[in-house]
Amino acid sequence: MTAFDLTIIGLGYVGMPLAKEATAAGLRVAGLDVDPRKVEALNAGRSYIDDLTDADLDAMLTAGFTATLDASVLSRSSTIVICVPTPLDEDHRPDLSAVEGATRAVAEHLQAGTLVVLESTTWPGTTDELARPILEQSGLVAGKDFHLAFSPERIDPGNPKFGLRNTPKVVGGYTSACKERAAAFYAQFVERVVPVSGTREAEMAKLLENTYRHVNIALVNEMAIFCDELGVNLWEAIEAASTKPFGFQKFLPGPGVGGHCIPVDPSYLSYTVRKLGYPFRFVELAQEINERMPSYVVARVQRLLNRARKAVNGSRVLLLGVTYKPDIADERETPAIPVAEALLELGAELSFCDPYVKEWSVEGRQIPREEDLAEAVAAADVVVLLQQHSIFDLDVVEERAPLVLDTRGVLATSERVERL
Repeated sequence: MTAFDLTIIGLGYVGMPLAKEATAAGLRVAGLDVDPRKVEALNAGRSYIDDLTDADLDAMLTAGFTATLDASVLSRSSTIVICVPTPLDEDHRPDLSAVEGATRAVAEHLQAGTLVVLESTTWPGTTDELARPILEQSGLVAGKDFHLAFSPERIDPGNPKFGLRNTPKVVGGYTSACKERAAAFYAQFVERVVPVSGTREAEMAKLLENTYRHVNIALVNEMAIFCDELGVNLWEAIEAASTKPFGFQKFLPGPGVGGHCIPVDPSYLSYTVRKLGYPFRFVELAQEINERMPSYVVARVQRLLNRARKAVNGSRVLLLGVTYKPDIADERETPAIPVAEALLELGAELSFCDPYVKEWSVEGRQIPREEDLAEAVAAADVVVLLQQHSIFDLDVVEERAPLVLDTRGVLATSERVERL
């Protein structure tokens, strides 16, 4: 039976870029997933990942990549990397069920000498306190019989400049030998590996990165609210501040935060701190502010329509861009959902225009999709620009829309166009 240099558990936005680079480096790679639709699509050469084209996948398959539902492949793998989702449950607590399930599968097939790496974002201590005991149920001991490490994923879907290969890779091992083994593994296809002293430091690094962004986005979002009332053009102030060559990094307001990291990862850190007996106030305040933004967007839509002597109820509202980032199809945690939910509740006749999303439903209700941008914006009572896909002709939006709320600061303001 075929032996593999690497098996990746979880064939999503994290696992597949890893598979691509490892395969390109000459490693024999297998992908393991519990979703038969994903496995079938990959083996047929059909990619469902923004950053992986069908041509990329064909090259991977030609080089020997295979996707499977059969966990026995783990027993024939010298390295196993876990890239499964770590969402929040309904109470905003970490849901590590996928990590636990994947780790149990590894334990059932674990062989001496294997390197096991967790890449899924989680709270500091997970690798040592949760993953290691499960793996050691195999009878093998971490740091002695097998190597164990944590290396946080840093995938940024749709980023044309930084991918897995040229983004530094943080690696922390359960022991020094584990760290060295994991660092050597990633060095085969990542330009720079950054070793840290342990798994907890590597886990914390990921949470720190995204908490930093979360808090600073919340800062400008809150400023957007009161600057509107003060009559201050915050967008211009931000651009002016960003001319300072030191001590300032530009963050922009928006309709809320989305994606697989910013809305989720800081809650993992807050959960960890709360176990110590007190709250992580910065994170919880940032969460409160950012979660408020969709309702603020709706309030601004109401205000625009009110000035035109119209109610939201019965008005034609067009949402432009419903993904969480520009120029990709990823809808994970998109703020477009809570915006749409609130508008529907107020009785708006909702439609959307997004070249990357063919079908979109909110609360089980199918939202009509507009194909022609010019016709759609002209027919709407108000247009809400939620995501600035580069394919959108912004001149058409400015010229033909009767009213526009620009949540991304890319349109010229006028009597008909307001910025958030």
